[in-house]
Amino acid sequence: MTSRYRATEGVNPPSPRRRTVVKAAAATAVLAGPLVAALPAGAATQTPAFLHGVASGDPLPDGILLWTRVTPTAEAVPGSGLGPDTEVSWTVARDKAFTNVVSRGSLTASAASDHTVKADIRGLEPATDYYFRFSAGGTDSPTARTRTAPAADANVTGLRFGVVTCANWEAGYFSSYRHLAARGDLDAWLHLGDYIYEYKSGEYGTRGTVVRPHAPLNEIITLADYRTRHGRYKTDPDLQALHLRAPVIAIWDDHEFADNAWSGGAVNHTEGAEGTWTARQAAAKQAYFEWMPVRPAIAGTTYRRLRFGRLADLSLLDLRSFRSQQASSGSGAVDDPDRTITGRAQLDWLKAGLKASDTKWRLVGNSVMIAPFVIGSLTADLLKPLAKLLDLPQDGIGVNTDQWDGYTDDRRELLAHLRSNAIGNTVFLTGDIHMSWANDVPVDAGTYPLSPSAATEFVITSVTSDNLDDLVKVPEGTVSALAAPLIQAANRHVHWVDTDRHGYGVLDITADRAQMDYYVLSDRTSPTATSSWERSYRTRSGTQKVERTYDPV
Repeated sequence: MTSRYRATEGVNPPSPRRRTVVKAAAATAVLAGPLVAALPAGAATQTPAFLHGVASGDPLPDGILLWTRVTPTAEAVPGSGLGPDTEVSWTVARDKAFTNVVSRGSLTASAASDHTVKADIRGLEPATDYYFRFSAGGTDSPTARTRTAPAADANVTGLRFGVVTCANWEAGYFSSYRHLAARGDLDAWLHLGDYIYEYKSGEYGTRGTVVRPHAPLNEIITLADYRTRHGRYKTDPDLQALHLRAPVIAIWDDHEFADNAWSGGAVNHTEGAEGTWTARQAAAKQAYFEWMPVRPAIAGTTYRRLRFGRLADLSLLDLRSFRSQQASSGSGAVDDPDRTITGRAQLDWLKAGLKASDTKWRLVGNSVMIAPFVIGSLTADLLKPLAKLLDLPQDGIGVNTDQWDGYTDDRRELLAHLRSNAIGNTVFLTGDIHMSWANDVPVDAGTYPLSPSAATEFVITSVTSDNLDDLVKVPEGTVSALAAPLIQAANRHVHWVDTDRHGYGVLDITADRAQMDYYVLSDRTSPTATSSWERSYRTRSGTQKVERTYDPV
Protein backbone atom coordinates (compact mmCIF):
# COMPACT_ATOMS: atom_id res chain seq x y z
CA MET A 1 0.00 0.00 0.00
CA THR A 2 1.54 3.29 -1.09
CA SER A 3 0.48 6.25 0.99
CA ARG A 4 -0.40 9.44 -0.83
CA TYR A 5 -0.20 11.84 2.13
CA ARG A 6 3.33 13.23 2.19
CA ALA A 7 3.71 15.70 5.04
CA THR A 8 6.73 17.71 6.07
CA GLU A 9 5.32 19.41 9.14
CA GLY A 10 2.43 19.17 11.54
CA VAL A 11 2.05 15.41 10.96
CA ASN A 12 4.01 12.41 12.07
CA PRO A 13 2.83 9.77 9.59
CA PRO A 14 3.40 6.14 10.50
CA SER A 15 5.34 3.84 8.31
CA PRO A 16 -30.36 9.63 -18.58
CA ARG A 17 -30.39 7.33 -17.25
CA ARG A 18 -31.87 9.83 -18.46
CA ARG A 19 -34.83 12.00 -18.11
CA THR A 20 -37.83 10.94 -20.16
CA VAL A 21 -38.76 7.60 -18.63
CA VAL A 22 -42.40 6.75 -18.02
CA LYS A 23 -43.40 7.18 -14.40
CA ALA A 24 -44.10 4.00 -12.52
CA ALA A 25 -47.57 3.28 -11.23
CA ALA A 26 -48.37 3.74 -7.58
CA ALA A 27 -46.75 1.03 -5.47
CA THR A 28 -46.89 -0.07 -1.86
CA ALA A 29 -44.26 -1.90 0.16
CA VAL A 30 -44.68 -5.65 -0.26
CA LEU A 31 -42.23 -7.08 2.21
CA ALA A 32 -42.04 -10.73 1.26
CA GLY A 33 -40.65 -11.55 -2.20
CA PRO A 34 -38.68 -8.38 -3.06
CA LEU A 35 -37.00 -8.17 0.32
CA VAL A 36 -35.95 -11.81 0.38
CA ALA A 37 -34.62 -11.34 -3.15
CA ALA A 38 -32.17 -8.78 -1.79
CA LEU A 39 -30.55 -11.38 0.47
CA PRO A 40 -27.50 -13.09 -1.07
CA ALA A 41 -27.70 -16.80 -1.81
CA GLY A 42 -26.76 -18.98 1.12
CA ALA A 43 -27.60 -16.31 3.67
CA ALA A 44 -30.41 -18.22 5.40
CA THR A 45 -28.85 -18.57 8.81
CA GLN A 46 -29.68 -17.84 12.41
CA THR A 47 -26.09 -16.70 13.06
CA PRO A 48 -25.45 -12.96 12.75
CA ALA A 49 -23.81 -12.17 9.43
CA PHE A 50 -22.24 -9.14 7.75
CA LEU A 51 -23.75 -9.64 4.30
CA HIS A 52 -23.49 -6.01 3.20
CA GLY A 53 -19.84 -5.40 3.92
CA VAL A 54 -18.25 -2.66 5.99
CA ALA A 55 -17.32 0.88 5.08
CA SER A 56 -15.74 4.08 6.34
CA GLY A 57 -16.20 7.70 5.37
CA ASP A 58 -15.72 11.41 5.99
CA PRO A 59 -12.10 11.29 7.22
CA LEU A 60 -11.01 13.88 9.78
CA PRO A 61 -7.49 14.47 11.16
CA ASP A 62 -8.49 12.74 14.39
CA GLY A 63 -11.36 10.55 13.31
CA ILE A 64 -13.29 8.46 10.84
CA LEU A 65 -16.89 7.27 10.52
CA LEU A 66 -17.30 3.47 10.44
CA TRP A 67 -20.37 1.68 9.06
CA THR A 68 -21.84 -1.79 8.74
CA ARG A 69 -25.13 -3.65 8.57
CA VAL A 70 -25.65 -6.86 10.52
CA THR A 71 -28.21 -9.50 9.56
CA PRO A 72 -29.05 -11.05 12.94
CA THR A 73 -31.48 -13.68 11.62
CA ALA A 74 -32.51 -14.95 8.21
CA GLU A 75 -35.75 -13.01 8.12
CA ALA A 76 -34.10 -9.69 9.08
CA VAL A 77 -33.50 -8.63 5.49
CA PRO A 78 -33.18 -4.93 4.61
CA GLY A 79 -36.45 -3.07 4.87
CA SER A 80 -38.30 -5.90 6.62
CA GLY A 81 -38.50 -4.28 10.03
CA LEU A 82 -37.79 -7.72 11.45
CA GLY A 83 -35.05 -9.07 13.65
CA PRO A 84 -33.92 -8.68 17.25
CA ASP A 85 -31.73 -5.99 18.74
CA THR A 86 -28.14 -7.13 18.31
CA GLU A 87 -24.95 -5.94 19.97
CA VAL A 88 -22.29 -5.06 17.40
CA SER A 89 -18.76 -4.35 18.56
CA TRP A 90 -16.07 -2.55 16.61
CA THR A 91 -12.29 -2.63 16.83
CA VAL A 92 -9.75 -0.24 15.29
CA ALA A 93 -6.07 -1.11 15.03
CA ARG A 94 -2.90 0.06 13.36
CA ASP A 95 -2.28 -3.34 11.79
CA LYS A 96 -4.29 -5.95 9.91
CA ALA A 97 -3.58 -8.57 12.58
CA PHE A 98 -5.15 -6.33 15.26
CA THR A 99 -2.14 -6.70 17.57
CA ASN A 100 -2.01 -2.92 18.11
CA VAL A 101 -5.60 -1.98 18.97
CA VAL A 102 -6.23 1.74 19.42
CA SER A 103 -9.99 1.89 19.88
CA ARG A 104 -12.92 -0.42 20.54
CA GLY A 105 -16.55 -0.19 21.57
CA SER A 106 -20.03 -1.47 20.85
CA LEU A 107 -23.37 -0.34 19.51
CA THR A 108 -26.85 -1.84 19.25
CA ALA A 109 -28.24 -2.63 15.82
CA SER A 110 -32.03 -2.67 15.74
CA ALA A 111 -34.86 -2.78 13.25
CA ALA A 112 -35.41 0.94 13.92
CA SER A 113 -32.21 1.67 11.96
CA ASP A 114 -32.59 -1.31 9.60
CA HIS A 115 -29.84 -3.04 11.63
CA THR A 116 -27.24 -0.57 10.37
CA VAL A 117 -24.73 0.98 12.77
CA LYS A 118 -22.30 3.87 12.52
CA ALA A 119 -19.42 4.54 14.90
CA ASP A 120 -17.88 8.02 14.80
CA ILE A 121 -14.37 7.24 16.02
CA ARG A 122 -12.24 10.07 17.42
CA GLY A 123 -8.83 10.31 19.10
CA LEU A 124 -6.93 8.92 16.11
CA GLU A 125 -3.67 10.20 14.62
CA PRO A 126 -3.72 12.31 11.45
CA ALA A 127 -2.65 10.96 8.05
CA THR A 128 -2.59 7.41 9.37
CA ASP A 129 -3.74 4.07 7.98
CA TYR A 130 -6.02 2.11 10.30
CA TYR A 131 -7.74 -1.26 10.06
CA PHE A 132 -11.15 -2.02 11.51
CA ARG A 133 -13.77 -4.74 11.78
CA PHE A 134 -17.11 -5.36 13.43
CA SER A 135 -18.23 -8.41 15.42
CA ALA A 136 -21.62 -9.80 16.47
CA GLY A 137 -22.57 -13.10 18.07
CA GLY A 138 -19.12 -14.57 17.57
CA THR A 139 -18.98 -13.59 13.88
CA ASP A 140 -16.39 -11.12 12.57
CA SER A 141 -16.92 -8.86 9.59
CA PRO A 142 -14.30 -8.55 6.87
CA THR A 143 -11.32 -6.39 7.83
CA ALA A 144 -11.19 -2.99 6.14
CA ARG A 145 -8.54 -0.35 5.72
CA THR A 146 -9.26 3.33 6.23
CA ARG A 147 -7.22 6.52 6.55
CA THR A 148 -7.51 9.73 8.51
CA ALA A 149 -7.02 13.17 6.97
CA PRO A 150 -3.81 15.13 7.52
CA ALA A 151 -3.57 17.63 10.33
CA ALA A 152 -5.11 20.98 9.42
CA ASP A 153 -1.72 22.72 9.35
CA ALA A 154 0.23 19.93 7.62
CA ASN A 155 2.21 20.78 4.50
CA VAL A 156 0.86 17.90 2.44
CA THR A 157 2.59 17.43 -0.90
CA GLY A 158 0.12 15.05 -2.55
CA LEU A 159 -3.46 13.74 -2.43
CA ARG A 160 -5.13 11.14 -4.60
CA PHE A 161 -8.87 10.45 -4.81
CA GLY A 162 -10.96 8.08 -6.88
CA VAL A 163 -14.01 9.80 -8.40
CA VAL A 164 -17.25 8.05 -9.44
CA THR A 165 -20.91 8.78 -10.12
CA CYS A 166 -24.11 7.35 -11.60
CA ALA A 167 -24.16 3.61 -10.88
CA ASN A 168 -27.36 2.00 -12.14
CA TRP A 169 -27.53 -1.60 -10.88
CA GLU A 170 -29.61 -2.88 -13.77
CA ALA A 171 -27.37 -1.35 -16.44
CA GLY A 172 -24.29 -3.42 -15.68
CA TYR A 173 -21.58 -4.39 -13.23
CA PHE A 174 -19.61 -2.06 -11.01
CA SER A 175 -16.17 -2.83 -12.42
CA SER A 176 -15.10 0.79 -11.90
CA TYR A 177 -15.22 0.15 -8.16
CA ARG A 178 -13.14 -3.01 -8.54
CA HIS A 179 -10.42 -1.24 -10.51
CA LEU A 180 -10.25 1.62 -8.03
CA ALA A 181 -10.02 -0.86 -5.16
CA ALA A 182 -7.12 -2.62 -6.87
CA ARG A 183 -5.02 0.55 -7.12
CA GLY A 184 -3.93 0.65 -3.49
CA ASP A 185 -2.94 4.33 -3.68
CA LEU A 186 -6.16 6.21 -2.85
CA ASP A 187 -6.46 8.45 0.17
CA ALA A 188 -10.25 8.39 -0.28
CA TRP A 189 -12.86 8.16 -3.01
CA LEU A 190 -15.58 10.62 -3.93
CA HIS A 191 -19.07 9.56 -4.96
CA LEU A 192 -20.73 12.54 -6.64
CA GLY A 193 -24.29 11.26 -6.58
CA ASP A 194 -26.69 8.64 -7.94
CA TYR A 195 -25.18 5.93 -5.75
CA ILE A 196 -28.53 4.16 -6.19
CA TYR A 197 -31.41 4.52 -8.70
CA GLU A 198 -35.09 4.59 -7.82
CA TYR A 199 -36.74 3.10 -10.94
CA LYS A 200 -38.78 -0.07 -11.13
CA SER A 201 -37.10 -3.04 -12.77
CA GLY A 202 -36.83 -2.75 -16.53
CA GLU A 203 -37.66 0.94 -16.67
CA TYR A 204 -34.10 2.08 -17.16
CA GLY A 205 -31.47 -0.52 -18.00
CA THR A 206 -28.75 -0.77 -20.61
CA ARG A 207 -29.82 -0.19 -24.20
CA GLY A 208 -33.29 -1.28 -23.17
CA THR A 209 -32.29 -4.50 -21.41
CA VAL A 210 -31.73 -5.52 -17.79
CA VAL A 211 -28.30 -6.92 -16.96
CA ARG A 212 -29.28 -7.81 -13.38
CA PRO A 213 -32.60 -7.06 -11.68
CA HIS A 214 -33.24 -4.56 -8.93
CA ALA A 215 -34.66 -5.37 -5.53
CA PRO A 216 -37.37 -4.50 -4.90
CA LEU A 217 -38.73 -4.82 -8.43
CA ASN A 218 -41.10 -1.89 -7.98
CA GLU A 219 -40.15 1.78 -8.05
CA ILE A 220 -38.93 2.66 -4.58
CA ILE A 221 -41.29 4.98 -2.69
CA THR A 222 -41.53 3.89 0.95
CA LEU A 223 -38.87 3.65 3.64
CA ALA A 224 -38.89 -0.15 3.26
CA ASP A 225 -38.34 0.27 -0.50
CA TYR A 226 -35.38 2.61 -0.14
CA ARG A 227 -33.81 0.39 2.52
CA THR A 228 -34.21 -2.66 0.30
CA ARG A 229 -32.61 -0.92 -2.69
CA HIS A 230 -29.66 0.27 -0.62
CA GLY A 231 -29.31 -3.26 0.67
CA ARG A 232 -29.24 -4.67 -2.85
CA TYR A 233 -26.46 -2.27 -3.85
CA LYS A 234 -24.37 -3.10 -0.80
CA THR A 235 -24.28 -6.78 -1.83
CA ASP A 236 -22.23 -5.92 -4.93
CA PRO A 237 -18.75 -7.47 -4.51
CA ASP A 238 -16.95 -4.67 -6.35
CA LEU A 239 -18.64 -1.98 -4.29
CA GLN A 240 -17.84 -3.91 -1.11
CA ALA A 241 -14.21 -4.23 -2.22
CA LEU A 242 -13.80 -0.48 -2.68
CA HIS A 243 -15.43 0.26 0.67
CA LEU A 244 -12.89 -2.16 2.21
CA ARG A 245 -9.92 -0.28 0.76
CA ALA A 246 -10.52 3.43 1.40
CA PRO A 247 -12.95 5.87 3.02
CA VAL A 248 -15.74 7.29 0.86
CA ILE A 249 -16.82 10.92 0.72
CA ALA A 250 -20.33 10.99 -0.74
CA ILE A 251 -23.04 13.43 -1.75
CA TRP A 252 -26.45 12.66 -3.19
CA ASP A 253 -28.04 13.73 -6.44
CA ASP A 254 -31.60 13.10 -7.62
CA HIS A 255 -31.83 9.30 -7.96
CA GLU A 256 -31.25 8.73 -4.27
CA PHE A 257 -34.76 10.29 -4.20
CA ALA A 258 -36.43 10.40 -7.65
CA ASP A 259 -35.54 11.71 -11.11
CA ASN A 260 -35.04 15.49 -11.24
CA ALA A 261 -35.79 15.96 -7.57
CA TRP A 262 -36.24 19.45 -6.17
CA SER A 263 -37.30 20.75 -2.75
CA GLY A 264 -41.01 20.27 -3.41
CA GLY A 265 -41.21 17.26 -5.72
CA ALA A 266 -39.63 15.43 -8.65
CA VAL A 267 -40.29 14.64 -12.30
CA ASN A 268 -40.53 10.97 -11.32
CA HIS A 269 -43.02 11.49 -8.52
CA THR A 270 -46.81 11.63 -8.81
CA GLU A 271 -48.24 13.41 -5.79
CA GLY A 272 -51.11 11.45 -4.30
CA ALA A 273 -50.75 8.29 -6.37
CA GLU A 274 -47.27 7.82 -4.94
CA GLY A 275 -47.99 9.43 -1.59
CA THR A 276 -46.68 12.83 -0.61
CA TRP A 277 -43.29 14.13 -1.67
CA THR A 278 -42.60 15.13 1.92
CA ALA A 279 -42.97 11.54 3.09
CA ARG A 280 -41.03 10.09 0.17
CA GLN A 281 -38.15 12.53 0.58
CA ALA A 282 -38.01 11.85 4.31
CA ALA A 283 -37.90 8.10 3.67
CA ALA A 284 -35.14 8.46 1.09
CA LYS A 285 -33.05 10.62 3.40
CA GLN A 286 -33.52 8.32 6.36
CA ALA A 287 -32.44 5.28 4.38
CA TYR A 288 -29.48 7.17 2.90
CA PHE A 289 -28.12 8.21 6.27
CA GLU A 290 -28.71 4.72 7.66
CA TRP A 291 -26.88 3.01 4.81
CA MET A 292 -24.09 5.47 3.96
CA PRO A 293 -20.99 6.36 6.02
CA VAL A 294 -21.82 10.05 5.75
CA ARG A 295 -21.58 12.47 8.65
CA PRO A 296 -24.18 15.22 8.01
CA ALA A 297 -22.99 18.64 9.13
CA ILE A 298 -26.60 19.84 9.18
CA ALA A 299 -29.41 17.38 9.82
CA GLY A 300 -31.04 16.20 6.63
CA THR A 301 -28.41 17.54 4.21
CA THR A 302 -25.11 16.42 2.71
CA TYR A 303 -23.43 19.80 2.49
CA ARG A 304 -20.32 19.94 4.64
CA ARG A 305 -16.60 20.66 4.36
CA LEU A 306 -13.51 18.50 4.85
CA ARG A 307 -9.91 19.66 5.01
CA PHE A 308 -6.72 17.91 3.91
CA GLY A 309 -3.89 19.87 5.47
CA ARG A 310 -2.77 23.04 3.77
CA LEU A 311 -3.11 21.44 0.33
CA ALA A 312 -6.89 21.29 -0.19
CA ASP A 313 -10.28 21.67 1.34
CA LEU A 314 -13.40 20.05 -0.11
CA SER A 315 -16.80 21.74 -0.01
CA LEU A 316 -19.55 19.17 -0.57
CA LEU A 317 -22.88 20.42 -1.91
CA ASP A 318 -26.50 19.33 -1.55
CA LEU A 319 -28.17 20.51 -4.77
CA ARG A 320 -31.53 18.76 -4.22
CA SER A 321 -32.87 19.68 -0.79
CA PHE A 322 -33.19 23.42 -1.29
CA ARG A 323 -33.54 24.03 -5.02
CA SER A 324 -36.50 25.64 -6.76
CA GLN A 325 -38.43 23.60 -9.30
CA GLN A 326 -36.71 23.32 -12.65
CA ALA A 327 -37.78 25.97 -15.14
CA SER A 328 -39.10 25.25 -18.60
CA SER A 329 -36.09 24.84 -20.86
CA GLY A 330 -35.40 27.94 -22.89
CA SER A 331 -37.63 30.16 -20.76
CA GLY A 332 -36.49 33.37 -19.13
CA ALA A 333 -37.23 31.84 -15.73
CA VAL A 334 -33.73 30.37 -15.66
CA ASP A 335 -32.48 33.92 -14.91
CA ASP A 336 -35.02 34.65 -12.18
CA PRO A 337 -33.08 35.83 -9.09
CA ASP A 338 -35.78 34.40 -6.82
CA ARG A 339 -35.02 30.86 -8.03
CA THR A 340 -32.15 28.91 -6.48
CA ILE A 341 -30.25 25.65 -6.85
CA THR A 342 -28.41 25.90 -3.52
CA GLY A 343 -30.75 27.79 -1.21
CA ARG A 344 -29.62 31.03 0.39
CA ALA A 345 -27.99 29.51 3.47
CA GLN A 346 -25.93 26.98 1.52
CA LEU A 347 -24.76 29.52 -1.06
CA ASP A 348 -23.66 31.91 1.70
CA TRP A 349 -21.90 29.01 3.45
CA LEU A 350 -20.09 28.08 0.23
CA LYS A 351 -19.04 31.64 -0.54
CA ALA A 352 -17.80 32.24 3.00
CA GLY A 353 -15.84 28.99 3.02
CA LEU A 354 -14.19 29.69 -0.32
CA LYS A 355 -13.22 33.19 0.79
CA ALA A 356 -11.87 32.08 4.16
CA SER A 357 -9.94 29.13 2.77
CA ASP A 358 -6.19 29.21 3.30
CA THR A 359 -5.46 25.98 1.41
CA LYS A 360 -3.72 25.79 -1.95
CA TRP A 361 -6.76 24.25 -3.67
CA ARG A 362 -10.50 24.69 -3.13
CA LEU A 363 -12.35 21.59 -4.35
CA VAL A 364 -16.14 21.59 -4.70
CA GLY A 365 -18.07 18.30 -4.80
CA ASN A 366 -20.84 19.28 -7.18
CA SER A 367 -23.56 16.92 -8.39
CA VAL A 368 -24.60 18.77 -11.59
CA MET A 369 -22.50 20.63 -14.16
CA ILE A 370 -21.75 24.28 -13.42
CA ALA A 371 -20.05 25.19 -16.70
CA PRO A 372 -22.56 26.67 -19.16
CA PHE A 373 -23.57 24.57 -22.13
CA VAL A 374 -25.42 25.11 -25.41
CA ILE A 375 -26.02 22.41 -28.00
CA GLY A 376 -24.98 24.36 -31.07
CA SER A 377 -25.56 23.01 -34.56
CA LEU A 378 -26.16 19.28 -34.33
CA THR A 379 -27.87 17.16 -36.94
CA ALA A 380 -31.35 15.91 -36.06
CA ASP A 381 -30.23 12.32 -35.53
CA LEU A 382 -27.80 13.48 -32.83
CA LEU A 383 -29.85 16.35 -31.42
CA LYS A 384 -32.75 14.22 -30.23
CA PRO A 385 -30.77 11.63 -28.20
CA LEU A 386 -28.43 14.27 -26.80
CA ALA A 387 -31.42 16.38 -25.82
CA LYS A 388 -32.97 13.35 -24.15
CA LEU A 389 -29.83 12.68 -22.14
CA LEU A 390 -29.44 16.32 -21.10
CA ASP A 391 -33.14 16.96 -20.50
CA LEU A 392 -33.42 19.50 -23.31
CA PRO A 393 -36.21 20.20 -25.80
CA GLN A 394 -35.82 17.58 -28.50
CA ASP A 395 -37.03 19.96 -31.19
CA GLY A 396 -34.68 22.86 -30.61
CA ILE A 397 -31.90 24.56 -28.71
CA GLY A 398 -32.13 25.04 -24.98
CA VAL A 399 -30.31 24.64 -21.74
CA ASN A 400 -30.35 21.82 -19.21
CA THR A 401 -32.43 23.45 -16.51
CA ASP A 402 -31.58 20.70 -14.00
CA GLN A 403 -27.96 21.93 -14.02
CA TRP A 404 -26.62 25.32 -12.94
CA ASP A 405 -27.73 26.53 -16.40
CA GLY A 406 -31.25 26.52 -15.00
CA TYR A 407 -30.28 28.73 -12.05
CA THR A 408 -28.09 31.37 -13.60
CA ASP A 409 -28.42 33.94 -10.81
CA ASP A 410 -26.87 31.59 -8.25
CA ARG A 411 -24.05 30.81 -10.68
CA ARG A 412 -23.47 34.46 -11.51
CA GLU A 413 -23.31 35.34 -7.81
CA LEU A 414 -20.87 32.52 -7.04
CA LEU A 415 -18.55 33.21 -9.96
CA ALA A 416 -18.60 36.97 -9.29
CA HIS A 417 -17.66 36.19 -5.70
CA LEU A 418 -14.66 34.16 -6.87
CA ARG A 419 -13.52 36.96 -9.17
CA SER A 420 -14.10 39.93 -6.87
CA ASN A 421 -12.27 38.24 -3.99
CA ALA A 422 -9.44 36.92 -6.18
CA ILE A 423 -10.20 33.35 -5.09
CA GLY A 424 -8.13 31.10 -7.31
CA ASN A 425 -7.58 27.37 -7.70
CA THR A 426 -11.26 26.47 -7.37
CA VAL A 427 -12.01 23.10 -8.99
CA PHE A 428 -15.55 21.73 -9.38
CA LEU A 429 -15.80 17.92 -9.36
CA THR A 430 -19.03 16.92 -11.05
CA GLY A 431 -21.15 13.91 -11.97
CA ASP A 432 -24.75 13.45 -13.22
CA ILE A 433 -24.71 13.61 -17.02
CA HIS A 434 -23.01 10.30 -17.94
CA MET A 435 -20.24 11.93 -19.97
CA SER A 436 -16.67 13.03 -19.35
CA TRP A 437 -15.86 16.74 -19.64
CA ALA A 438 -12.92 19.03 -18.93
CA ASN A 439 -14.12 22.64 -18.68
CA ASP A 440 -13.08 26.14 -17.87
CA VAL A 441 -15.87 27.92 -15.98
CA PRO A 442 -16.14 31.35 -17.61
CA VAL A 443 -17.74 34.38 -16.05
CA ASP A 444 -19.41 35.08 -19.41
CA ALA A 445 -19.54 32.11 -21.75
CA GLY A 446 -20.86 34.27 -24.59
CA THR A 447 -17.61 36.24 -24.85
CA TYR A 448 -15.17 33.48 -23.83
CA PRO A 449 -12.16 33.43 -24.12
CA LEU A 450 -12.22 37.23 -23.78
CA SER A 451 -14.19 36.74 -20.57
CA PRO A 452 -12.04 35.44 -17.69
CA SER A 453 -12.40 31.93 -16.32
CA ALA A 454 -13.31 31.92 -12.62
CA ALA A 455 -12.71 28.20 -11.98
CA THR A 456 -12.26 24.84 -13.66
CA GLU A 457 -14.40 21.70 -13.75
CA PHE A 458 -13.80 17.99 -14.21
CA VAL A 459 -16.97 16.00 -15.01
CA ILE A 460 -16.87 12.22 -14.58
CA THR A 461 -18.86 9.81 -16.72
CA SER A 462 -21.21 7.16 -15.33
CA VAL A 463 -20.17 3.88 -13.79
CA THR A 464 -22.96 2.12 -15.73
CA SER A 465 -25.86 4.49 -16.51
CA ASP A 466 -26.78 5.02 -20.17
CA ASN A 467 -24.86 7.63 -22.09
CA LEU A 468 -25.25 8.93 -25.62
CA ASP A 469 -24.13 5.92 -27.68
CA ASP A 470 -26.38 3.72 -25.52
CA LEU A 471 -29.42 5.86 -26.30
CA VAL A 472 -28.65 5.86 -30.02
CA LYS A 473 -27.71 2.14 -29.84
CA VAL A 474 -24.58 2.43 -31.94
CA PRO A 475 -21.02 1.18 -31.33
CA GLU A 476 -19.18 2.92 -28.51
CA GLY A 477 -17.34 6.04 -29.64
CA THR A 478 -19.41 6.52 -32.78
CA VAL A 479 -21.48 9.42 -31.50
CA SER A 480 -18.68 11.11 -29.60
CA ALA A 481 -16.56 11.33 -32.73
CA LEU A 482 -19.33 13.32 -34.40
CA ALA A 483 -20.84 15.25 -31.52
CA ALA A 484 -17.77 16.28 -29.51
CA PRO A 485 -16.29 18.66 -32.12
CA LEU A 486 -19.67 20.37 -32.56
CA ILE A 487 -20.16 20.70 -28.80
CA GLN A 488 -16.70 22.21 -28.41
CA ALA A 489 -17.21 24.59 -31.31
CA ALA A 490 -20.32 25.99 -29.64
CA ASN A 491 -18.76 25.98 -26.16
CA ARG A 492 -15.21 27.31 -26.37
CA HIS A 493 -14.61 26.79 -22.67
CA VAL A 494 -15.08 23.02 -23.13
CA HIS A 495 -11.65 21.50 -23.70
CA TRP A 496 -12.88 17.94 -24.10
CA VAL A 497 -16.04 15.87 -23.97
CA ASP A 498 -16.59 12.14 -24.40
CA THR A 499 -20.29 11.39 -24.74
CA ASP A 500 -20.08 7.61 -25.00
CA ARG A 501 -17.98 5.74 -22.45
CA HIS A 502 -18.34 4.45 -18.90
CA GLY A 503 -15.69 4.54 -16.21
CA TYR A 504 -14.20 6.59 -13.41
CA GLY A 505 -11.66 9.26 -12.59
CA VAL A 506 -8.54 9.58 -10.46
CA LEU A 507 -7.85 13.07 -9.13
CA ASP A 508 -4.24 13.77 -8.16
CA ILE A 509 -3.36 17.02 -6.42
CA THR A 510 -0.01 18.66 -5.78
CA ALA A 511 0.85 22.26 -4.96
CA ASP A 512 1.51 22.89 -8.66
CA ARG A 513 -1.55 21.32 -10.28
CA ALA A 514 -4.77 19.37 -9.96
CA GLN A 515 -4.97 16.56 -12.53
CA MET A 516 -7.86 14.29 -13.48
CA ASP A 517 -7.08 11.00 -15.16
CA TYR A 518 -10.08 9.57 -17.00
CA TYR A 519 -10.42 5.77 -17.19
CA VAL A 520 -12.90 3.78 -19.27
CA LEU A 521 -14.31 0.25 -19.04
CA SER A 522 -14.17 -2.37 -21.77
CA ASP A 523 -17.78 -3.50 -21.25
CA ARG A 524 -20.14 -2.40 -18.48
CA THR A 525 -22.24 -5.55 -18.99
CA SER A 526 -19.32 -7.87 -18.15
CA PRO A 527 -18.44 -8.64 -14.51
CA THR A 528 -14.80 -9.02 -15.60
CA ALA A 529 -14.54 -5.77 -17.58
CA THR A 530 -11.06 -4.34 -17.92
CA SER A 531 -10.22 -0.66 -17.59
CA SER A 532 -7.84 1.54 -19.54
CA TRP A 533 -6.60 5.10 -19.30
CA GLU A 534 -8.32 7.37 -21.80
CA ARG A 535 -7.13 10.96 -21.23
CA SER A 536 -5.80 13.37 -18.62
CA TYR A 537 -6.43 17.04 -18.01
CA ARG A 538 -5.00 19.36 -15.41
CA THR A 539 -5.31 22.88 -14.13
CA ARG A 540 -2.07 24.51 -13.07
CA SER A 541 -2.02 26.65 -9.97
CA GLY A 542 -3.05 30.23 -10.60
CA THR A 543 -4.42 29.73 -14.13
CA GLN A 544 -8.13 28.90 -13.63
CA LYS A 545 -7.88 27.05 -16.95
CA VAL A 546 -7.74 23.43 -18.06
CA GLU A 547 -5.05 21.95 -20.27
CA ARG A 548 -4.39 18.50 -21.62
CA THR A 549 -1.55 16.42 -20.26
CA TYR A 550 -0.41 13.20 -21.86
CA ASP A 551 0.38 10.83 -19.01
CA PRO A 552 -1.65 9.60 -16.06
CA VAL A 553 -0.21 9.89 -12.57
